[in-house]
Amino acid sequence: MTAASRAAALTLLSECRSEARLTRSYDDATLARLAVTALMDEVQLTPKPALVDRRGSGAHRDLDLDLMLRSAHSLEPTFAALARAARHRVPSATLRAELAQIGRAGELAMMQATGGSNAHRGAIWIVGLLVAGAAMQATEHATPVDHAAAICQLAAQIACFPDHSADPAASVDSHGERVRQRYQVGGARQQAQDGFPHVIEIGLPALHAARAGHVPEAAARLDALLAIMASLDDTCLLHRAGLAGLHAGKTGARRVLESGGSSTASGALALAELERALLALNASPGGSADLLAATLFIDMLVRHDISGSQASWNI
Repeated sequence: MTAASRAAALTLLSECRSEARLTRSYDDATLARLAVTALMDEVQLTPKPALVDRRGSGAHRDLDLDLMLRSAHSLEPTFAALARAARHRVPSATLRAELAQIGRAGELAMMQATGGSNAHRGAIWIVGLLVAGAAMQATEHATPVDHAAAICQLAAQIACFPDHSADPAASVDSHGERVRQRYQVGGARQQAQDGFPHVIEIGLPALHAARAGHVPEAAARLDALLAIMASLDDTCLLHRAGLAGLHAGKTGARRVLESGGSSTASGALALAELERALLALNASPGGSADLLAATLFIDMLVRHDISGSQASWNI
């Protein structure tokens, strides 16, 4: 997504402020269900470049669609517990510690359900924080764009508190931490602390701009993923293939978007070339996939009221 198209999409989103005003409130079970739905929608989206989808495992030898779906289902109680813990609270170090404990318990449950795979470890952090932010956000008559931003900002405030209960050795030895230090990138932690800019400023605008152009829903979601990939310093790409993998992911994603997006013939060819390049490097944009799931989660929250009816973005 170019800077000009991103600015245009943000303008379109802003235009709905005066017309789409709803009261939104979600109970813990509903937030958990929507979070799991977002994870399932992301993994089933096809074709994604070098990621698990309905065609196969992409660049992942240890993951497949069935395992990813089991992983997502296993996290529903965790997301409900995160929402319950955050309800009627304000961001604080105490809340941060409670949410971290719930998240670690959820990770263990996920690994039991998947035979030891950490398929959605990043999503527990990213989507889990947004679930907590959504549980805390009780603004009435918020416009869609304001509601989305408020949820992300509450999640960011939580993320800015340190997790004193984390195992220092495990944190230092994680793939993400090693990549962050080696390449001096922010990773998922910085993304959360900054208020999820790749959700608010890139993912959602790309998704709704594609819908405004009458692009089929699957292609609109894929274009949102590509827009995120084109901008994000994806630590999964860096971990698996270094700077070469990151360059291939960013430039290839931009090429698809510049070719008209994934729904066009030229865009589909560019997408196939992007996938070939990533598979050759054994690289997978898992960080971008997590942020697409976050984008889909926020999109569901701001497009539906409590009865489940759709709220128009007027674009």
